[in-house]
Amino acid sequence: MSLAAILPPPPAVRPVPGLRPVISFHGVSKTYPNGTQAIRDLDLAIYHGDFCFVVGASGSGKTTLVRLLIREEVATTGRIFIDGQETTRMPRRRLPKLRRKFGIVFQDYKLLPRLTVAQNVAFALRVTRPGQRHLREKVEETLWIVGLEDKLNKFPDELSGGEQQRVAIARALVHRPRIFLADEPTGNLDPDTSWGIVQLLLQINHRGTTVVMATHNREIVDLCRRRVIAIENGRVVRDEAEGAYLREGEATI
Repeated sequence: MSLAAILPPPPAVRPVPGLRPVISFHGVSKTYPNGTQAIRDLDLAIYHGDFCFVVGASGSGKTTLVRLLIREEVATTGRIFIDGQETTRMPRRRLPKLRRKFGIVFQDYKLLPRLTVAQNVAFALRVTRPGQRHLREKVEETLWIVGLEDKLNKFPDELSGGEQQRVAIARALVHRPRIFLADEPTGNLDPDTSWGIVQLLLQINHRGTTVVMATHNREIVDLCRRRVIAIENGRVVRDEAEGAYLREGEATI
């Protein structure tokens, strides 16, 4: 008999009495115009300081979940709250302020090729917080956090893939977001570089930022033993406080 069969499953995540979630979904569904139901009657609460992995097969609803969070998609039914504010029916004029609560990185780094590392990070700060004082100091401090303080004047094509992703993280982090979203941030990276990126996200979480990471990387999820939210056919089928990518006996995602 395997050890996993003897030990109890990881603890399920329970609501925290009296504590307001920083992210909450209440009966949320999303159906696209072609009839595809990407999210189905989803209830979810994520609290300040959480580090959550969102796992699931391609097409399970992970990316739609991220897009609903930042209001790139609008829920068909249900209500979404970010930091106590309902976003489901939020007017478009208020969306820029909502999105400043987030730092976002993707599998594609989306760096501006003709700008240096420092200029890429500074550009993001100018867009999110125009008129920001001490801009150079904030950029340099953020690049120090991600370990690129010696790459300020390099251009993206002079960096490795891992370094480019760190620039993308710095760009997303420079305005000090409350919530950090990472959608497959290690998808194009080798295992060692991927682990370095996740260690950086763990450091960001340790500084007080809530981190939500959608990933297919089983090894990283199993090593970290953080909260795991598993999505299948648009529903949360598993939500564990110290979870693994798969439970014993589950089919490979």
